[in-house]
Amino acid sequence: MDISNQSLPIRYPDPAVKVLDKRFRRYVLGSSAVERIWTGGRWAEGPVWFGDMGTLIWSDIPNNRMLQWRAADGETCLFRQPANFANGNTRDGQGRLLTCEHGRRLTRTEHDGSVTVLAEHFAGKRLNAPNDVVVHPDGGIWFTDPGYGIDGHYEGDKAEFELPMRTYRLDPTTLTLQVVEETLLKPNGLAFSPDFKILYIADTGVSHVRGHPRQIHAFDVVENRLSNHRVFADFATSSPDGFRVDIDGNVWAASAWGDPELDGVRVYSPDGDEIGRIQLPEGAANVCFGGVKRNRLFITASQSVYALYVNTQGMPY
Repeated sequence: MDISNQSLPIRYPDPAVKVLDKRFRRYVLGSSAVERIWTGGRWAEGPVWFGDMGTLIWSDIPNNRMLQWRAADGETCLFRQPANFANGNTRDGQGRLLTCEHGRRLTRTEHDGSVTVLAEHFAGKRLNAPNDVVVHPDGGIWFTDPGYGIDGHYEGDKAEFELPMRTYRLDPTTLTLQVVEETLLKPNGLAFSPDFKILYIADTGVSHVRGHPRQIHAFDVVENRLSNHRVFADFATSSPDGFRVDIDGNVWAASAWGDPELDGVRVYSPDGDEIGRIQLPEGAANVCFGGVKRNRLFITASQSVYALYVNTQGMPY
């Protein structure tokens, strides 16, 4: 099956959607197929849905731009360029765009279009290259800082690391940074559980010496601190990246950098069992839920963006 050519019909149910456990069957729509809604990037990341505008915004990191797709007519236009090598995106409680930039800062786009820098230093040293971001109901902004943007000149500007690779929380009132996690090699995608009592963080670093495979980790969130660290899912022959959680607590995680059969999205139940997959012809970097009813999964995957209607709703963040 070639889902890159949308002129060809796809037989229902779409064979790209794999049920690995009967618990996943309820989330599969028999008359919904994976659609490639855009292509032409180099490494697409950070999709975020703007329901008030009916648009999807995402980053194309190597091209140093952000793009915008309109659901009403399927047209894509430039949102911002240069974009300071933007990576992960989300919205805050007031609907403002939050962006992790490989240009070594976290920013907020105000309603008038101006850009406010929220964080670019910790303890007098520059951040590495913020990667992905989520917002807690208390307004706290949690983001990862693995530094992929300074590893070379492709997704940013090559530079020396000034800080360890960490996960931070930005206080919404004081705008001060707090280190919440620093044991993972390359903290990457992150998301809260529906009740915000668990924070999931992907580790995309690999160290056989230190025993760090590519995994999603889980932490209990207690008064803005993390505890009870455990492995949630081991990706083995592929790597997690960005992910989001649905209203039932299932984790929909992008997968790439390994076995081509695992390129796409891997879906995990709240207890960490892999229950389903969405196979794509490209490795996936990130996902978000959107559409009028938050039941459409958008996937940024290498050079393209894909979409699939599912029988659940994503959390509204």
